[in-house]
Amino acid sequence: MITVTGASKSYGDFAALDDVSLEIPAGTLTALLGPSGSGKSTLLRSIAGLERLDAGTVVIGGRDLTAVAPQKRGIGFVFQHYAAFKHMTVRDNVAFGLSIRKRPKAEIARKVDDLLEIVGLDGFQHRYPAQLSGGQRQRMALARALAVDPEVLLLDEPFGALDAKVRADLRQWLRRLHDEVHVTTVLVTHDQEEALDVADRIAVLNKGRIEQVGDPVSLYDSPANDFVMSFLGSVATLNGVLVRPHDIELEREASVELVPQGHAAPARVRARVERIVRLGFEVRVDLATDPGERFAVQMTRSQAADLDLRVGETVFARASRGQDPQLVGASAAI
Repeated sequence: MITVTGASKSYGDFAALDDVSLEIPAGTLTALLGPSGSGKSTLLRSIAGLERLDAGTVVIGGRDLTAVAPQKRGIGFVFQHYAAFKHMTVRDNVAFGLSIRKRPKAEIARKVDDLLEIVGLDGFQHRYPAQLSGGQRQRMALARALAVDPEVLLLDEPFGALDAKVRADLRQWLRRLHDEVHVTTVLVTHDQEEALDVADRIAVLNKGRIEQVGDPVSLYDSPANDFVMSFLGSVATLNGVLVRPHDIELEREASVELVPQGHAAPARVRARVERIVRLGFEVRVDLATDPGERFAVQMTRSQAADLDLRVGETVFARASRGQDPQLVGASAAI
């Protein structure tokens, strides 16, 4: 387990971390998610020992490592940029940490071959980094970090320099790799989809503080505040309140429903269809209200076909799933 308690770090007048406390259970993959400047990379580097905290402690596996040098913390670190030794082959890059630890040559060869097979680079042993794709170089970097059997693996936006398709493939691969090796892993990312896709737990940071920690489902379905909701997935503004675009229904008429006594009907907002965009299996409908508010609705292609919407026509939008209109700012019902 990694336990960070009361971590604070400032650079001049800027507080990168402001009394942050976080527990990361052993064997989990935890994502530190937040916008640029939220403190996520500073927190990761503090766990690694690459940043000295102004206040607070870092405990890993029951040992207080706050003042311990990075190389003595039992940590593997992978950066966004691969930092490969260009003059070394893939095999020698992965073996580097074992070689400087004077491990027996037979043990090194066996360990490197096993790792290259695990990361999907079997057969690439004698190539040089320049002969690999970006995704392959990043897998080599992960194999090199794992070679020394780290207690903790820290990943600082490891896929940020790659294109979208390669990034999506690698994050699925990372999840499978974690399920196989079970090393406690902390991933820094600003990509909400990446965090939702690979992490067991997500810590959402903002302005040097942690807004919420939990599993992806609970954070997405029950965000602690508007910041978490808006940062963890798409949102639309309906009646001045944040709503998930897929939780908005469109109707051609403002129908009247029977509702339980003491409850008000969900608010409806009159809006004009400005654009219809087909995104593979989904359809996004961009709408605008008379006061000039704009929002988007997501639906399936079959739902869009049933509505048969046209640009320029007027529809009525409402939050679905039976929310209390007082919770979605629906006092301006039409």
